[in-house]
Amino acid sequence: MSVPKTMFQLSGRGYAAANLSHATLVIIDAQKEYLSGPLALSGMDTAVANIRQLVAAARSAGRPVVHVRHLGTVGGLFDPQGERGEFIPGLEPLDDETIIGKLLPSAFHGTELEKRLQDLGSLDLIVCGFMSHSSVSTTVRAAKNLGFRCTLVEDACATRDLPYKGGILTAEHVQQTEMAIMADNFATLATTKDLI
Repeated sequence: MSVPKTMFQLSGRGYAAANLSHATLVIIDAQKEYLSGPLALSGMDTAVANIRQLVAAARSAGRPVVHVRHLGTVGGLFDPQGERGEFIPGLEPLDDETIIGKLLPSAFHGTELEKRLQDLGSLDLIVCGFMSHSSVSTTVRAAKNLGFRCTLVEDACATRDLPYKGGILTAEHVQQTEMAIMADNFATLATTKDLI
């Protein structure tokens, strides 16, 4: 049996991973909600450490950093007025960095993200954050539809176990599947080490 090819390979429309020297770093939902409780994600220590490295490298290179924050309901998940809706320590935005508040999985839906990115002048996005199978992949898909080229940093993303047909899909399985889907037709995959 032959090894399958990605849609990018078959169409000839793939592209190399972005370089931090000319891309915009987009961090999706790096919020305390994912550190503990019902939405605690698998692999968070590694993912958060890698995002911190990416942020430091982007800032050092003078590149824009965009922080996307999910705005949940007061008293519920991602409470915008509570601690769990806050940014993860060490990943807080600087005063001159863009913050985008979103209500749905796509960071583009009903927000100014597209305009802000266009104003920054680069179509190349380096994307990381949480959850891989939800807001990250939904945002990457939307970005492609809008003409952006995404580099998805697979070791700076994380997800969780999911229920399925009375059983459990492990976070590792969900992560691998989602990364394969993204690499097929939506983003170039990279590791943190590839980019810094």
